[in-house]
Order: sequence, then structure tokens, then C-alpha cells
Amino acid sequence: MPFCTSCGTAVSERAVFCQNCGRPQPVAGVPPATGDPLSGMSAESVSTLCYLPWVGWILSLVVLATNRFRNDGLVRFHAFQGMYLAVVWLVVDIALDPALRLSGIRRPLIPLLQLGLLGVWIFMLIRTHARQLVRLPVLGELAERSVNEQGGGGPI
Repeated sequence: MPFCTSCGTAVSERAVFCQNCGRPQPVAGVPPATGDPLSGMSAESVSTLCYLPWVGWILSLVVLATNRFRNDGLVRFHAFQGMYLAVVWLVVDIALDPALRLSGIRRPLIPLLQLGLLGVWIFMLIRTHARQLVRLPVLGELAERSVNEQGGGGPI
């Protein structure tokens, strides 16, 4: 009969959780979860994926929440900059679009801004994949300040 890996209470062979402490139990033939969703990815790949249009902000949040890149200032810089780029898209799409729609200027301006932001995303994907550091004018300064405020590792 197996025992709980946490508290030592006897558990059944098919138990998924300990009935005493509630901790998950290892299942035979299934490797334990590592807890790090980015464990198989290199720092360069993670930095590049932070600039995926419309979804890169999700990976940026994951990067900033995991311990793996806690001391890697460059990866954290790209995560912050990619997230701030997504915020700019949201400001244009959610705040600026309705405001300009009321004034009648919406037709030519919003699609041009969105196309420009998409171009910046693609540019950042290419440059980051080529391992070139690009600091966007305002967003780069914000990202660098965010990394420094969190004590995010070495120089960028």
C-alpha cells in the first residue's frame, strides 16, 4: 500500500489526492508536473513570442509570473515591452476608435493606426528573433523602468 508523499498517511493505489492532507499524489506511469510551462523553451524564443500580435501579452504575463526568468532582465524587458504594445493596441481599439467615431474622423485614422501597430509587432518579431535589442521610443523606456523597479536581473 502506498503512502502520501507529503504527510505519510496510507493512501489507495489509485488515489489522486491524499484523504488526510489533500495534496496531489503521483500516478504510476505519469511524470510529475514541473510547474513551469516554459521549461522547454529558450530565452530567445520566449522573448520573440512576447511580440505575437494579439496574444503575445498572455505569454508576457506568464513570463513575468514564472520564476525561470526572474533574474533575466532581457527576457523581462521584452515581456514588458510586448505587453505595453498590446496595451497601445487596446487603447486604439477600445478607447480611441469610439471617440473618433463620434467626431467623424474614424474612417481614415483608426485603420492606419492599427496597420502601423501590426507593422511594429511584425518588426519586433523579426528583430527579436535575430537577437537584436530594439527599444521602442516610449514603450522601451517604460519597459526598462519596469524591469529596474522589480529588480529584474542584470543589465539590458
